Amino acid sequence: MNKSLLPRQFALDLSHTPKASLENYLPGKDLALISTLQGICKSWSYASKNLSTNPLNERWIYWWGPEGSGRTHLLEAMGNAAAAADLEHIPLRPLEPTAWVRLEEKMGSLVQSNLPSVITVDDVDCLDDRLVGSLFRVLNGIQASKAIHIFMAGKAAPANLKLREDLRTRLGWGLIFQTQLLADDEKIQALQQSVQDRGLVLSPDVLPWLLNRFYRDMPNLMALIDALDAYSLETKRAVTLPLVRELLQPK
Repeated sequence: MNKSLLPRQFALDLSHTPKASLENYLPGKDLALISTLQGICKSWSYASKNLSTNPLNERWIYWWGPEGSGRTHLLEAMGNAAAAADLEHIPLRPLEPTAWVRLEEKMGSLVQSNLPSVITVDDVDCLDDRLVGSLFRVLNGIQASKAIHIFMAGKAAPANLKLREDLRTRLGWGLIFQTQLLADDEKIQALQQSVQDRGLVLSPDVLPWLLNRFYRDMPNLMALIDALDAYSLETKRAVTLPLVRELLQPK
């Protein structure tokens, strides 16, 4: 969460914020993607977890869509599902180059293992030349492996990414999905679920007001729910429209 986007500056206690999961993701038009990911997570619950016969297109998935369409949530959800299944999970992001170095150092052992491991790569479109090269080598290793899963996300379809051609081609070797922005009624439903998960009670006019007056993308709306939750605890007041207006007032 980018706290700089919040309207007031105060400490947020986010320890109670629910972890990203497939269960707390409102699929909207993304049902095919969610169904595929659920099937993969179910396979991780097998007692042996020996998935050496997994075809590549069930271990290699790239999804793309506009900002706010749930790309990062789904990556985090798969990482959390891997941890719950006691699988090794390696998250990769453009601004964390040391994680890429550590992964390449252990790729040999991962490739040889019959036990599943999970790699997630966020913001593929933001990788610099060095990390593009690293991802290219990682994908080659995964192609030769028996059980490594990789889930990647970016803002555009592989063919439209401003990356070198051989990497764009490899991104399309597995399954490709597009994540869709939610309609307004779906956003309210997702926000209501988030509020319910937190045990937070909002007056019925709060969510429609926020959708009309505040940011319309889900990451910022969810960040505001976090802020309202913390501000309600801080002030020991219920989350009503007057409290929301107070929170949104600039200092």
